[in-house]
Amino acid sequence: MSMSSGGPSAPQRQPSMGRRNISRAITMRTDGYSGEEEGPIIESELVPSSLAPIVPILRAANEIEDENPRVAYLCRFTAFEKAHTMDPNSSGRGVRQFKTYLLHRLEKDEKDTQRRLASTDAKEIQRFYEHYCKKYLEEGLQTRKPDEMARYYQIASVLYDVLKTVTPDKPNSEYDQYAKGVEKEKASFSHYNILPLNISGPTQPVMEIPEIKAAVALLRKINNLPTPRPDTTNGPQGIDDGPIVRDLLDWLWQTFGFQKGNVENQKEHLILLLANIDMRGSGNLHQGERQNHMIQRDTVDHLMKKVFQNYISWCRYLHLESNIKNST
Repeated sequence: MSMSSGGPSAPQRQPSMGRRNISRAITMRTDGYSGEEEGPIIESELVPSSLAPIVPILRAANEIEDENPRVAYLCRFTAFEKAHTMDPNSSGRGVRQFKTYLLHRLEKDEKDTQRRLASTDAKEIQRFYEHYCKKYLEEGLQTRKPDEMARYYQIASVLYDVLKTVTPDKPNSEYDQYAKGVEKEKASFSHYNILPLNISGPTQPVMEIPEIKAAVALLRKINNLPTPRPDTTNGPQGIDDGPIVRDLLDWLWQTFGFQKGNVENQKEHLILLLANIDMRGSGNLHQGERQNHMIQRDTVDHLMKKVFQNYISWCRYLHLESNIKNST
């Protein structure tokens, strides 16, 4: 199968695939069910596990379908090209059937969808990308919920990937700079467990608890630490203004290369431990005194002893000097 990377003209058929298979593919599902069941088919739910990276692209296509069907078609086109690159021989389980279905959908949408913003697909995706970022990311930032904004930023990232696919040979410096800002803000709306530490928008009530605020402030006292080197292997290509280091855990992540997800989990766990221990130690304080609260020294010492208890015990057993220093 050959797919042109220069633009979303009508995708080419596989030479060995007969018309009967093509016409039948639209009524087939990769899990063995026919298309006669009630309800519309959602492509992102049909994706074989080996093609999981294209799921966000198909979800974005479904999200913007009503607003701009042509751009939704371009998203599916990009998903098809990526799927074909990942498995050109369709050897994975369910891959051939899924690609056949998606190819049939693309052939239909190529004819049925119309451009609304420009005369070419390249300009259509460029203008819609600008429109989407302005409408959903810039307007109403302080009023929308974090999970809603996270979805919008994910779709914006997909649209930028589609833009690069549709216009591979054209310089997009203007949109590269725009995407740079989108990617940085996107990190502020990542998923979290309990504490929305890096979430933009209205402050969540849990973050107003004095002990939580004090623990967060304590971890952000990193002025005396050296600036970590930027990691040029992460992030969008050509987008790099240095690492974002908000606190001690970010500094450890950038300096030693720990996994970002693990660092975020440990950060939240550490803040909750500090706040919980400190709350028990300052339970008799009046509400007014708690508003300007700072984590007590005894809290840090108590937590340090609990965390490093096993290490300190081994040092004593082996008659070695501990590297854990209790600074005064």
